[in-house]
Formats: sequence, structure tokens, C-alpha cells
Amino acid sequence: MTGHTVVLVNPSSGRGRGAEAAQRAVARLERLGADVRVYAGDSVDDTRRLAVEAVASGPRALVVVGGDGTLSSVLDAVVGSGVPIALVPAGTGNDLARALGLPFEASDAAAEAAALAVHGTPRAIDVGEVESAAGTRRFLTVAALGFDAHVSERTNRLRWPRGRARYYLALVIELARLRPMPFEYGLDGAAPRPAPGTLIAVGSTRSYGGGMPVCPGAVPDDGLLDVTHVGPLGRAKLARLFPLLLRGTHVDRPEVATARAKLVEVEAPGLVVYADGERVGSGRARIRVVPGALTVLVPASGTVPAAAEAGREASA
Repeated sequence: MTGHTVVLVNPSSGRGRGAEAAQRAVARLERLGADVRVYAGDSVDDTRRLAVEAVASGPRALVVVGGDGTLSSVLDAVVGSGVPIALVPAGTGNDLARALGLPFEASDAAAEAAALAVHGTPRAIDVGEVESAAGTRRFLTVAALGFDAHVSERTNRLRWPRGRARYYLALVIELARLRPMPFEYGLDGAAPRPAPGTLIAVGSTRSYGGGMPVCPGAVPDDGLLDVTHVGPLGRAKLARLFPLLLRGTHVDRPEVATARAKLVEVEAPGLVVYADGERVGSGRARIRVVPGALTVLVPASGTVPAAAEAGREASA
């Protein structure tokens, strides 16, 4: 084995699980004979700075310990560098890990995921880009616009209560304020058309929020974005849609439309965009795919997970 391996960790990811996951990852890599260098960031900006340093050191692999947000925060440093990524999932959602068949639930998941830096199979996956008044931000899973983005925005503004209860309170508040959004959107350069609705999700992977398959047919390396548009719904209908969303069968409903495209343009008053758990845009948004822009080390059998194939067939 030649060259060193960098472990980049966000200790606070997954409500503190990142630090423990990093310890398990480093221990496994050292047992495998890897020359390991650890970079630990204290903040998002610090993690981005360390990612630049890590890539500049020319590692054979960059092991990122954290959630989807941690990895997406360092994409600017990694994309185009030629350095492959081994993701050790330690977030609250881990939706990219689900899409790529990475270990994330078992007690030894951190060690097994880190070991992919040594014996994993390279897989080039797509990267999404959101261009808006807030600049250009990259993402890896699903960009959410409308109701679910407003829930995320409300959650971030609330200072009480703590934990999941804060999300549930935000959900109740936004349900009470529910109004159709006057979306206008267009695909692949077509002129935006009026498409009022409850939400729009643009996915490179099938799920967000810890496994909710909002774009059940999405595959992370097909060079396309899957679009799910939910039309105007009242509170009761939206509540009834949630169980279907958890199963990925919401796309069969008449108020739900799906499409695939390389470029999605969306605008609406007060529009905000969330992706990988973070706010990534506001105002008029252009969401595009950059095919094969990131190389991730996956299990040898880590092609398209069966669940994603099933979702693609169901939505075809």
C-alpha cells in the first residue's frame, strides 16, 4: 500500500456520533496497514479549510466521517481533484449511504465503511448544483423546495424545544400556515410554466430525511435529476400523503407528477432551497446535474441498490 490516507471528521455530526465513528474508522485503517492522518474540524468553515489542505497533501483516499451535510460542505475541495472518497456515515439521515449501499446501521459500520478506503470499488456519482441569489452550492441527495424546505427553515429558526421535538413543532406550525406555492418551473431549457403546488423535490438520490423516498426512481450515477412535483394540497390531504411518501408510492397519486432532466429551473415568491440538510439557495433557482463528478469507494457489490432499482421500475 502506497501513499497516505486522510480521515476528515466533523466530531459534532450525528449529535456527537462523529467523534466515536472517527475513532473506529482510524483503528480499522491502522489495522489494515494504512498511513493515517486525521484532520478534525471545529466548524463548517474549519472543515472546508481542512478539506482543501487534505486534498493538497495528495492522499490515496479521503475518508469523510460525518453526515450528508459534512460531505457536501467539502465538495468544492474534492470535485475535480481526482481524490476518491470513502464516506463513514455518522449523520442523522445518511441518505447517500443508503443510495450507495454503504454500511451505516450495524455496530461495526464505521469500521467497515472506513475499510473501503483500502479495498473499496471506485464509483463515479453525479453531483447536483443549485445556482441562486445565494450563489452556487453543490449537493448529493435531494434539493427540496416548498413545504419541506419551509419546515427545515422553521426548525432552524426555533430555539425551543431541543432535538426532534423542535422539528415536529416546526411541522405543526407550517401545516397551520400551509398555502399552495405559485411555482413556475421548466426542464432542460424550456420556458418556466406555472405549476402551483405544495413542494418540488429534485433528487440525485431517491431519499431524504433519513430514508423518505421522495424521488423513488432516482439513481446517483445516471446523469439525470429526478423531479417530484406535488400539486396543491389541503392539510388533510397532505397528512394522508405522508404514509405513501414513506413507502415511495406517492408517485402513483394524481396530484403527484414526476420527470427527469439535466436542468431544472424553479421560481416562486419567498423560495428557499434545502439540500443535504442545509440551506443552499433562495430566490429563483437553477438546479443542474454534473455527471460523474465525484468518485466514491463502495462495496464490490455496490452497484444500484435493489430498492432504487425497484423505485425506478415503479416510476418508469
